[in-house]
Amino acid sequence: MSVHILADSACDLPISYFDNHSVSFIPLKVHLNGKEYEDGKTIQSKTVYEEMRNGAAPKTSQASPEYMEKLFTNLAVEKKQGIYIAFSSELSGTYQTAVMIRNQVKENHPDLDLEIVDSKCASMGYGLVVMNAIKLASEGASKEEILKDVKFRCQHMEHLFTVDNLEYLSRGGRISKASAFVGGLLNIKPLLHVEEGKLIPLDKIRGKKKLLKRVIELMHERGTGLKDQTIAISHGDDEETALEWKEAIQAEFGTEHIEIQMIGSAIGAHAGPGTIALFFLNKLPE
Repeated sequence: MSVHILADSACDLPISYFDNHSVSFIPLKVHLNGKEYEDGKTIQSKTVYEEMRNGAAPKTSQASPEYMEKLFTNLAVEKKQGIYIAFSSELSGTYQTAVMIRNQVKENHPDLDLEIVDSKCASMGYGLVVMNAIKLASEGASKEEILKDVKFRCQHMEHLFTVDNLEYLSRGGRISKASAFVGGLLNIKPLLHVEEGKLIPLDKIRGKKKLLKRVIELMHERGTGLKDQTIAISHGDDEETALEWKEAIQAEFGTEHIEIQMIGSAIGAHAGPGTIALFFLNKLPE
């Protein structure tokens, strides 16, 4: 692979995927019951969801600057071109830290050739961008070609998701406490999406069937070429619902490629168990 790809654990691709494709994995931190863990490495999301169901309130922090410095220095020493696709800067400080560390490494290694992209994406929306970058890199695409594709996909990636309990997002400051209170009071299913990297409430719907129907409507409104693109569904330890969504989407659009992954610990700690998220492009690359 001529261009080396780097991504952090918020893309929710399993660590085996990184290993199989020689991609650098940058873990975010998870703090649970007084201990610090590396997302995807020293803690698995299923454990986090089980603890949350039992009343635990995990917190997260950005990736280690020391870990980044080591990776970026190795890249410079090996004289490799790199692209680090980073978790949305609106949801984590990881992107800003990466830019700072790259500039520090450049002081000793002025030839470091590393582009850092703020994906403005999360979970498998971000994961789909990373998967395609890896594919292009393995096919020998240039750094410029990969960057063009990455930026296009980041800009056109739709995120639609629902959470079982808005309280988790509220705790982490991802939505207002008022929004969480109203959602819990009415026993509704909130539907959220991402705009410019931020989580924005979109709709409030009663019941799972109505929610899925609304998701399909939004796919019709926003999606392009849904039969032929790879769509992703990620879930907070609720594979059954993820499979229901997959079946409904395939029946409606004939989509051939649908990736299903469990939401990792870094995002799951804020979204909580029972979260279901859907990702697709609203415009296809030419």
